[in-house]
Formats: sequence, structure tokens, C-alpha cells
Amino acid sequence: MTGIFKNGKTTGKSMPRMGTKHREEYKTLKNVFDLFTEKNIFKLITQGYIEGLESPLSMGKESNVFTAKKDDETRIVKIYRLQTCDFNRMYDYIKADPRYEYLKSKRRDVIFAWAHREQRNLLKAREGGVRVPTPYTTLFNILVMEFIGDESAAQKVNKDPPKEPEKFAKEIIEQMKKLYKAGLIHADLSGFNILNYNQKPVFIDMSQSTPLENPNAEEYLKRDVHNVCELFKKWGVKADEEEILKKITKSI
Repeated sequence: MTGIFKNGKTTGKSMPRMGTKHREEYKTLKNVFDLFTEKNIFKLITQGYIEGLESPLSMGKESNVFTAKKDDETRIVKIYRLQTCDFNRMYDYIKADPRYEYLKSKRRDVIFAWAHREQRNLLKAREGGVRVPTPYTTLFNILVMEFIGDESAAQKVNKDPPKEPEKFAKEIIEQMKKLYKAGLIHADLSGFNILNYNQKPVFIDMSQSTPLENPNAEEYLKRDVHNVCELFKKWGVKADEEEILKKITKSI
């Protein structure tokens, strides 16, 4: 099989020699690129979704995110780990989602559904006018989506606070209203999954997002509101949780 990296790098024992910086960047690849995942990345290459992986963007507890190229366009490849994901936690979230009532508590099925759910939520959010990345395709535990940024990736607001905090905070609330009107709750909203792109918020990490029909939806929304209010307070912006909750829910 040809390498899954655009520059020809492969994984495993056959990985070519590289500098200290690259060794550090790729040291977790053994936990990401099991044979199943590597074959499916290769499928995405042959199907034309990407030309090959470029470099790691983030390494999380459940997924690793890489940049990739498609012609002159940068894309994002999010890979959920098959071996180290906390699939029990995933299942606890997804089993209450009416769209996944059929799902059984089997590790791979849950992880595949989790990736599919993120794509599905992103599409639904975009249809509602919410500022989120465009998803291109999902293949088992791999999601290919839009790169948010210019020459470099847009940063999360906890690392790149807005220049006009009050204006930015109002826009976050507006995006939450649109998401609610589209029938979804983010369910994990905080400064860790809102990007600051050109001084406008972009919501990411939508795998936990759930429809309003979920019996836990109200609890999740209140938690999201609390989290963003804590974020606003750090920026010196006054925020009343009950008032914001009313603004969001009165949108439908």
C-alpha cells in the first residue's frame, strides 16, 4: 500500500527517518493508525476526498485531527481512535438520541455511529445557518470536513480571545439560537470547542450534539448556557443565564 501521508510517509516500523520535531508530532501514530483505519484512509485518498494526510493539528483523548490536501484546498481529517476511545461514555450520550435507538453497546458500532452522528449534526446545523465546518464524508471512524482558517488554523477562543468580547458573546448566543431553531443542542459548548475565525465564532466538535427530542436535551442546554456565561465573565462581559436561556428557547 502507498503511504497515507502526502509526502510519502508511512506508519509503523517502516516509517522513514525524521527529525526530532517530526518524531514528537507522530509519536502517537501507533494509537491512531491500526490497519483498519489505514486502509480506510487509503480508500478516502482513492475516492478523491483527500490526497493524503499532511500533519497533526490536535491530539485528543478520543480523536486525532490531521490536515490534508484536496487540490489547493486544505481539509480536516478527524480520526476517532478504535482502541482508546471511551466508548462507554459515548454510548451513554448516544443511546438517549432518538436517531440511534437501534444502536447496541458494541465498541466499534458505537464509535462508527459517533463519527456518523457528528457529520449528521454538522449538516443539520449548516442547514439552520449555524457557523460550523462543512462535513464532506464519513467512513467508519473517519470524518473529513472543512478546514477553518487561512494560512493557519483558526484557534479556539480559550486560546485566542476576541478583540470585541461583548460583540463576540452576542454572536455566540445568536449561533446557539440558530442551532436550537434547527432542532439541536450542542451539549458540550465551551471555550474549547468554539473557534475564533476572523473575530466570529465557529462551533466545532458536534459529535455530542443531540436533537431536542432527547430527554436530556434541557439539561444539556442549561449546561451549555452556564459554560458560555462563565466564558463571557472571563472576558468581562455580564451574562445572566436565565435571560440567555429564554433568548435561545423563544426562537421557536
